[in-house]
Amino acid sequence: PPQVQPFLPQWLAQPRLLQKRIQDNLVPTGAVPGIHPQLLKKLQRNGIESFFPVQAEVIPAILQSAAHGYLLGQGGFRPRDLCVSAPTGSGKTLSFVIPIVQLLLERVVCQVRALVVLPTKELAQQVSKVFNVYTDGTGLKVVSITGQKSFAKEQEMLVQKKVTGYCSLADIIVATPGRLTDHINQTPGFSLQHLRFLVVDEADRMIDDMHQNCLNQIVRAAFQLHKDSSPNMLFQRTKPGPVTAASSCCPQIPLQKLLFSATLTQDPEKLQQLDLFQPRLFTSVYSERKPLGDGTEPGEDASRKYTLPEGLSQCYVPCDLNSKPLLLLHFMLAMKFTRVLCFTNSREASHRLFLLLQAFGGITVAEFSSRLSPNERQRTMKEFEQGKISLLISTDATARGIDVQEVNYVINYDAPQFIRTYVHRVGRTARAGKAGVAFSLVLRIQERRFLRMLRDAGIQDIKKHPVKGNSLKPLVQQYEDALCKLEKTVK
Repeated sequence: PPQVQPFLPQWLAQPRLLQKRIQDNLVPTGAVPGIHPQLLKKLQRNGIESFFPVQAEVIPAILQSAAHGYLLGQGGFRPRDLCVSAPTGSGKTLSFVIPIVQLLLERVVCQVRALVVLPTKELAQQVSKVFNVYTDGTGLKVVSITGQKSFAKEQEMLVQKKVTGYCSLADIIVATPGRLTDHINQTPGFSLQHLRFLVVDEADRMIDDMHQNCLNQIVRAAFQLHKDSSPNMLFQRTKPGPVTAASSCCPQIPLQKLLFSATLTQDPEKLQQLDLFQPRLFTSVYSERKPLGDGTEPGEDASRKYTLPEGLSQCYVPCDLNSKPLLLLHFMLAMKFTRVLCFTNSREASHRLFLLLQAFGGITVAEFSSRLSPNERQRTMKEFEQGKISLLISTDATARGIDVQEVNYVINYDAPQFIRTYVHRVGRTARAGKAGVAFSLVLRIQERRFLRMLRDAGIQDIKKHPVKGNSLKPLVQQYEDALCKLEKTVK
């Protein structure tokens, strides 16, 4: 039977397409309209002379949506929500940091006006670092709440009690969902009533991982009137609905949602939950349709939902379970791979593989998992970027969205089960237009399913890269010794 195509709302069906080829489409920072001179200077000081295509499109769009200040005047128009779907490493963070800092430069009273929610502590740290660079010297306050400090300590960073009531100590908050919900529910005086921007980064994961509840709570908190605000508070906020004489008579602060992801879900029902207002989608994820007449079905390639970085080469190695560790050793020792990020499907698998390679010797290897404290993770990451560690073994949970500089190779030690996981993993290399290689070790029983998963997502350009048994033979003896050594340690 013919497949029923889901009906896509117009904004999903007709997105604003961004250039895929990053390096050929750089835009000088001065050429993007509307950016504050103070921020242009900062960008240059940080060595940023030009914007990536995503940044050049999204920054002006956000600035424009707030061209009339924060408030909607009488009969004013609410700014449209924005969704941005672009591959990892294409510069999404800066595309919301710059306009948000700029729009808050004029603020007089400190209130929480921008909130960025991210799924992991590492990502939150990374984003708040970028905010700190661009708010430095502006008087804007960035507070990061990720559970790294005690709850009480975070409360002190967020609000201060004065005789006249509570006052906010943060203009911009970067948070992980769990801690944020705790503060919404338990911190006296913590208010999101003045929230102007809600940025959801890694949005698809935030929708999937039951953080939907967190997003609902944020929106509820943004529209709720606080007990301590006076009944005739000047700026009442009403949820977006039909414009009536009553709703347009007092000025309002609109709440604008900005969603970013490398794999923004195309599922309209999921996006429906986010309750977006006349959204616009910016995407560099699009298909080049094949011309008709070559025997293919029309628009066959149109199902491609993911763009991979341009400089990426992909290979897969058919293998069996016992040869997997040998293959990894072969790549590291015989092929002399350096700066390799290696993915397994579980914490246990990462840990075992790490111990095995340590026992084998000859490779500077580290594991990167939720076993480590945040400080240890940062140290490991630094050593990897400096080239002191040539192989980093990680799980998906830890590596998602993290900007690891200079990864030459990604090795999928365990083949990923989902296409999104594949896209995120291989997107850790070939960032910002550089070259990189991804190898997937695929068990023979998984091979058909793995290739079909890629083919369904329109990823054609993966090459088979068989490794002959003879090239693994020299490693076998030392490998078996390492296994014995490991069994002793484990006992």
